Amino acid sequence: MTRTEAVRFLIRNPYKFGHMVGFTKLTQIHNGWMRKMISGTGDYTLQGHRASYKTTCLSIVLVILMILHPNYRILFCRKTDEDVKEIIDQVRKILQMPQTQYLVQVIYGVNLKLLTDNATEISTNLVTDTRGTSQLVGMGIGGSITGKHFERIFTDDIINVKDRKSKAERERTKLIYQELLNIVNKGGRIISTGTPWHPEDAFSLMPEPEKWDCYSTGILSPEEIEEKRRSMAPSLFAANYELVHIAAEDALFKTAPVFITAQEAQQKLKREDARPEDLLRDGIAHIDAAYGGEDYTAFTCGQRRGDTLYMYGKMWHGHVDTVLEYCIAEAGRLMCGPIYCEKNGDKGYLAREILEKGYSAQPYTEKENKYIKISSFLRKWWGNIQWLEGTDREYLQQIMSYTEDAEHDDAPDSAACVCRLLDRRGGGDYVSPFSR
Repeated sequence: MTRTEAVRFLIRNPYKFGHMVGFTKLTQIHNGWMRKMISGTGDYTLQGHRASYKTTCLSIVLVILMILHPNYRILFCRKTDEDVKEIIDQVRKILQMPQTQYLVQVIYGVNLKLLTDNATEISTNLVTDTRGTSQLVGMGIGGSITGKHFERIFTDDIINVKDRKSKAERERTKLIYQELLNIVNKGGRIISTGTPWHPEDAFSLMPEPEKWDCYSTGILSPEEIEEKRRSMAPSLFAANYELVHIAAEDALFKTAPVFITAQEAQQKLKREDARPEDLLRDGIAHIDAAYGGEDYTAFTCGQRRGDTLYMYGKMWHGHVDTVLEYCIAEAGRLMCGPIYCEKNGDKGYLAREILEKGYSAQPYTEKENKYIKISSFLRKWWGNIQWLEGTDREYLQQIMSYTEDAEHDDAPDSAACVCRLLDRRGGGDYVSPFSR
């Protein structure tokens, strides 16, 4: 084998190199993934199902880049430092194999040696620049990257089940990914692999992913797929093997929200000039207020027309005072009032603020268990609710993700209060007593 043939072999057939070093289950599909990682341009995102050999491909790509581009500085990130060590160890073993040593001898005419070799860093004697940074640095996403710069950054499974359960974890992962964008050198690339866990996880910041689910790779037989399906909850199977998001098993709301169309508004109101927002006219409004901390302020408007509820929702991560004027303006725009607000915690403060700003308010004392209220009224009406465009997607996502032990419940609580009020009005259109 000549030097040119050896280089061409590593670039064009990385999966065959994988076979040489013991990973014999790699296929042409994996060859495509690895070629894009080695010689593609721009950032690249790959979502593959569990047991699709994504991480195996990464370890091979890391070795090939260290051989073909020895002066690259490469950062490899996973969720924790312990997760990183496993891959660094695999890279080390591949570099030390006789097959790898042979290819390096053909390409460079030297014996490959590891000059830096520990649990998180590897460098070889192929390096010719004097920057001092190791060729390969492994780091959990909690590590310090300040002042560091790299030609290639690989993230692998930095999004996991913690991101599914916790908004705070999702936001932390997003911030770290954004910081990685700042430390990749000009002309460098960020390559990310993993499986999706939540619609708002860090994948939402990455380039559109190339997706390979369990049905498209051919790695798992139908029997193995069915065994995986039986062994775990449907939502976990969907995320891990089908690469899609579905509601958790204990979520109350499993069907997607429906939105009002202009045609439906015209038919319902029997006017050609009717707009979707006209269906909420003379409805009511509700604020679930946050006064600091991690809670959200949720705002809901609703109107009942026969057996359908027409609703609109907004949500903010912050104190109610910062958004109160906007809520009042929106209630006025949609001609919904009064604004109902619970007085258990604030002794009627919010209602007084609304009244002082010239709008109608209705304080009330909440006596019903929140979960019972949401599961009774919002769940009862969910299939008969039509939402006005402009409703916050995060507001709806919080409803769709709601369970009895949900981290946040402000949107479903506010929506359920509106449903409860309109449910008790009977089958006729509700006409608000609010005077304009």
